[in-house]
Amino acid sequence: MEVEVDEKDLKAAGAEMLTDGRHGLRIHGWEIESRKRSILNSPNLQQWEEKLQTSHLPEMVFGESSLVLKHVNSGIKIHFNAFDALTGWKQEALPPVEVPAAAKWKFRSKPFQQVILDYDYTFTTPYCGSQTLEIEQEKHGRGEESLGSCTLCWEECNEKIDVASLASKEPILFYDERVMPTCWFLLLRFWLRVDGVLMRLRDTRMHCIFKDDANPIILRESCWREATFQALSAKGYPSDSAAYNDPSTISQRLPIIMHKTQKLKVE
Repeated sequence: MEVEVDEKDLKAAGAEMLTDGRHGLRIHGWEIESRKRSILNSPNLQQWEEKLQTSHLPEMVFGESSLVLKHVNSGIKIHFNAFDALTGWKQEALPPVEVPAAAKWKFRSKPFQQVILDYDYTFTTPYCGSQTLEIEQEKHGRGEESLGSCTLCWEECNEKIDVASLASKEPILFYDERVMPTCWFLLLRFWLRVDGVLMRLRDTRMHCIFKDDANPIILRESCWREATFQALSAKGYPSDSAAYNDPSTISQRLPIIMHKTQKLKVE
């Protein structure tokens, strides 16, 4: 269900909705657009398998859906898509998570009946977004402009995302990503729960405050948490799986295995 945005709030923030059938808005030099498409069909899935060099993909892949944030003046483009996320999964190549029931079944089965899992069927990915710098380039001899691109990099820093600004009572102008009159904020979350075995939470948060339209400052915070059910039980947490339905609730109970904050740098 789409959430209606007050036109007065948009106008007061100096924002406007995108046109040409696109879903998103323009604000402080940013064009922010989300695309919600259907799942990939069989021919497209086959193409993805060939590109990723794998015969294993999730049952449903929303390959044409994406979130794109483009800063027009600087050319910074941050986007999120399923293909790049699966590329990260393929490169990390974690070992498969084995549940106790599967181990028992393997022990009782005859060798020719055993199914050998040689890939991470949880599709855990280190993906935290894609980014490029799009630059207008002049074609030789014709005077026309084309679009080139180069990569951006992130430098580790001691700055922190301003959580207090997110708690303010500003109107939310765009809900697919949290866009407010003074900033935008997004959360990319991978949440895995294998009952009785493992819980894994990988969060990426990005935050941009609208202070400098020419050179925006963007912070990215990555936090990975993980624990086995056995480890949680040893700490006195309930072993009932129903207690872990909400990743936001359980996140504070899971130990941190990686945490870093970075600032976007244009090279």
